[in-house]
Amino acid sequence: MSKRTTFILTAICIFTLAWAVTPQKGKKRVRRQAKTEDNRVYLIHSDVLSYDQYKNPDAQILNGHVQFKHNGAKLFCDSAHFYEASNSFEAFGNVKMYQGDTLTLFSDYAYYDGNDQMAMARYNVVLTHRKSKLYTDSLNFDRLYNIGYFFEGGKLVDNGSVLTSDWGEYDTKTRMAVFNYDVRLRNKKFYMTSDTLYYDTGKSLAHVVGPSNITSGNSHIYTEDGYYNTKSEQSELYGRSMMKDNGKSVIGDSVYYDSKKGTSEAFGNVIYTDSINKNKLTGDYCWYDENTGYAMATKRAVAIDFSQKDSLYMHADTFKIFTFNINTDSVYRKIHAYNHVRAYRIDVQAVCDSLVYNSLDSCMIMYRDPIIWNMNQQLLGEEIRVYMKDSTVNRAHVIGQALSVEQMPDSIHFNQISSKEMFAFFEKGEIYEAESKDNVQIVYYPIDDSDSTIIGLNYTETTQMRMFLENRKMKKIWMPKAKGTLYPLTQVPPEKYFLPNYAWFDYIRPLNKDDIFEWRPKKGGAELKPEKRREAPLQHLFNDDVKEEKEAKENEVKEENEEKID
Repeated sequence: MSKRTTFILTAICIFTLAWAVTPQKGKKRVRRQAKTEDNRVYLIHSDVLSYDQYKNPDAQILNGHVQFKHNGAKLFCDSAHFYEASNSFEAFGNVKMYQGDTLTLFSDYAYYDGNDQMAMARYNVVLTHRKSKLYTDSLNFDRLYNIGYFFEGGKLVDNGSVLTSDWGEYDTKTRMAVFNYDVRLRNKKFYMTSDTLYYDTGKSLAHVVGPSNITSGNSHIYTEDGYYNTKSEQSELYGRSMMKDNGKSVIGDSVYYDSKKGTSEAFGNVIYTDSINKNKLTGDYCWYDENTGYAMATKRAVAIDFSQKDSLYMHADTFKIFTFNINTDSVYRKIHAYNHVRAYRIDVQAVCDSLVYNSLDSCMIMYRDPIIWNMNQQLLGEEIRVYMKDSTVNRAHVIGQALSVEQMPDSIHFNQISSKEMFAFFEKGEIYEAESKDNVQIVYYPIDDSDSTIIGLNYTETTQMRMFLENRKMKKIWMPKAKGTLYPLTQVPPEKYFLPNYAWFDYIRPLNKDDIFEWRPKKGGAELKPEKRREAPLQHLFNDDVKEEKEAKENEVKEENEEKID
């Protein structure tokens, strides 16, 4: 996840001062009784006071520098109608209300009810708290419950960010703010749209509900239920949230991101997609550290490569990715897959206990009983190395007890080659050359081209063999020196049908992309037993044996000299 995600997620933190909420329709407020202390609205000053018993007999008409006071709040206006009997007034022109030294409310008109302590401001309303300003045409502020709300659209400006919504509410007592309907937030670094947003200014915790999109440059987050702590810069996204950045995306039932540490976790049906390199990683748990480039996926983890015509699906108990020289031009990665590795593609399948892929040399190494199938061919050994080029196989190297088996069309006979090492070379995914080295044994059934029948069994032993193929058919074969026999099918000795290390593991082979989750081990005793390699004898200079031998020879020479003297 890129650092730009930090800007995206911090989008929500500017709501430290929201003054809005959607009042629920049909729900009446249950108001508590006013306190027993003096709750009267006091007229402090007016240049002119008059009555009009015909037009408004219940009001005192005030003009010029009008000032009221009520329970710690002060209100100024150009003119007003004061209803002393109902403890309320209407204010006109340059209406200004001050509550403490942090809150001001300006408007063209306001109605204030001293009994309910409700201020209803209209037209060109500006509510200011510290450095934040809220602009709207209709705002009600309930001083009894410390709640302000607007309902005909509003705009909040704070530190260069602009927030708009249709409805909103802010509780100055609980410090909870809510924005509803067509919520939009914009600043120089990001843009956000949402249906509902809650913000707890006391805990610095923001919560978006409903379809929400946050974008910053090429980065994009979609969530329908997300939390963000503006102090710790930690976020929690639920409900199949998605994060995109520069061709990469992460989707999960729940995603946790720590911006300061640069770490993220995803749980439940996690899908990581790299659309640039055309690969995908899925699982029920994923971890990523953007500072080190370390990643891990487990619990039904699957790696998918869709760079070719047919996608390759690979499953392992755990996948781990290690990044070296991160944020440099020489960056490369190593991918570890273990245990119970199974892979499936229409044209190739594989199993092994574990594997390592190194992007530095594009080499994938398969360990512990690796097997590869291609159509009717099977290849196995102690270790198999596959070198890639442009996402396709370039060459393969089988090390130790190499065995190649090809099932004939009749499903009864098998061409077989065994040796200590095998090499295969590919062009555009097609093999064109194969080589076997050391202790080469061959069982081969030549075919009559006229009627495609088997001529017999050719058993051969040699030190090296090279085959050249074209369109998957043998074109030429080369051996330095060979010893072989061609047996007619009716005269083949029973022990010659199969090489000593022959095995056909069709019961292990993955059948489809869903079968990669079903681990089927080799039958007991069929596992390869690594051959002990001969080691060159170590040379020890002046070891104890050498010293003893030297001393013995010196003693013999000494004795001979003494005898000569005698």
